[in-house]
Amino acid sequence: MSSQLKGKDIFDRMRVGEAIRKDDPEYDKFQQAVARTIRLSAALNASTDINQVRERLSEITGTNIDGSTTIFPPFYTNFGKFIILGKNVFINHACSFLDMGGITIEDDVMIGPRVSLTSETHHLDPSERETVILKPIVIRRNAWIGAAVTILPGVTIGENAVVAAGAVVSRDVPANAIVAGIPAKVVKMV
Repeated sequence: MSSQLKGKDIFDRMRVGEAIRKDDPEYDKFQQAVARTIRLSAALNASTDINQVRERLSEITGTNIDGSTTIFPPFYTNFGKFIILGKNVFINHACSFLDMGGITIEDDVMIGPRVSLTSETHHLDPSERETVILKPIVIRRNAWIGAAVTILPGVTIGENAVVAAGAVVSRDVPANAIVAGIPAKVVKMV
């Protein structure tokens, strides 16, 4: 642990991308936060009103989600505290946000159904496999993420970009690009 992070709690260390090990002395604190998110997610997914869904997700994230943002349940997250949503964001049914590494979605973004945003991964080395590596995902203003897209850790989707349905995005997407495929590649510029 660097001297700058010494004395910081596990959430501060996660926020700056420090890998988290199961033997971390504060791992229980993290597990308690996850248990809280699981309880709140059940309530969110039982909601029958868009405003109630937004309120419940605000409680999970610890931030006020703007009234112009719409989330259709079911919605899944494992942590929730590191999700940042802009204004006029639309998130369709059955999306999954694994946000321990941070997920930032800027204004006017549209996200199709069954999209998976995964900001965490694990070491390839079996002896380190239980360590969680955290890398943020950023989706810039006015991007459109199609149905059943998977965005992997550390990826930034550029402003006005379009990610075609079913794509797996493992690298940054330039602004104004349309990407498709597995792995996603630029197929056209907007």
